[in-house]
Amino acid sequence: MGETKDLDLWTTSPAISLRVRDGFQLESVDRAATVGWPGSKKEGNKARKERGDLLDELQERLIAEARSGQKRRVLLVLQGMDTAGKGSLINKVAGMVDPQGVEISSFGVPTEEEASHDFLWRIEKRLPKPGMIGIFDRSHYEDVLVQKVENLAPPEEIERRYGAINDFETSLVDDGVTVIKIALLISYQEQGYRLLRRLARRDKHWKYSPSDVATREKWSAYDAAYQAMFERTSTDYAPWYAVPADNKWYARLAVTEILTQELAKMAPRWPEMDWDVEAEAKKVLETIPAIAARAAQKPLEKQAAKVAEESKIYREEVFDAVRDDATRDGGDRVANV
Repeated sequence: MGETKDLDLWTTSPAISLRVRDGFQLESVDRAATVGWPGSKKEGNKARKERGDLLDELQERLIAEARSGQKRRVLLVLQGMDTAGKGSLINKVAGMVDPQGVEISSFGVPTEEEASHDFLWRIEKRLPKPGMIGIFDRSHYEDVLVQKVENLAPPEEIERRYGAINDFETSLVDDGVTVIKIALLISYQEQGYRLLRRLARRDKHWKYSPSDVATREKWSAYDAAYQAMFERTSTDYAPWYAVPADNKWYARLAVTEILTQELAKMAPRWPEMDWDVEAEAKKVLETIPAIAARAAQKPLEKQAAKVAEESKIYREEVFDAVRDDATRDGGDRVANV
């Protein structure tokens, strides 16, 4: 595992500074801010990659834990306007862990079959399996954002959905799911620049839609819908994190840190085996010529020592991550909360 000195630049843990609490006001968010991080972009990218070492091991332990019957898993929900950086964030963050332990789902306009069911039906079918990190690129929150702004559902149905979402997420937590909800907040001006960059590049035209301009004309309505979403669905058991996203590097850094801290709290463990390690090692040795077995002894001893040292470092880093989440608080807050 790498050195972690760059991580000490956080003045306030993003799990504290970016969490949506009572009194949060979206209109007060500086979407170009780097809340709690006084360092540079270069330092931020380095710190994110360093944190990836711990994140990778936490994920591997979570996968291993599931093999012994544990049901714990993680659901990372990403919401944001077009060009907010959801796809690139998934690439950067999920790219630091074993892809076999990640399940990515994207939710667009409901299909005819999906629309014939309750709005949570398609979500339930894509929930992560035990031991997995599930990532939703958009989610059930489209049904209280897009459908509200575009008047695709009556106000009383939107109101019902807030309650249904809270009940749904309560049931997830009760079933062993750690729910992490990230809202990537991009400014109107920055989104305009990113749309222009898409239009300037032939290889990005497929990401652009003429409807993007029509959506921009409803920016204030979407802000109001997000504010209502935060007020109605940011709970103690499944809080929202409002992440300024004009600087993609900061958003990636903050989400990596929040995800790592949540996994560290879970503290997944290597499962205990129901077979005797020494007996199995003896069986394997009997299949190897004696001279080859003797030659392999020292490298195996070195490898065992290395694993023991890495486990010690892992325990220290988990402790530090949980400590930082609980105590590192320089008073920084998104939206002056």
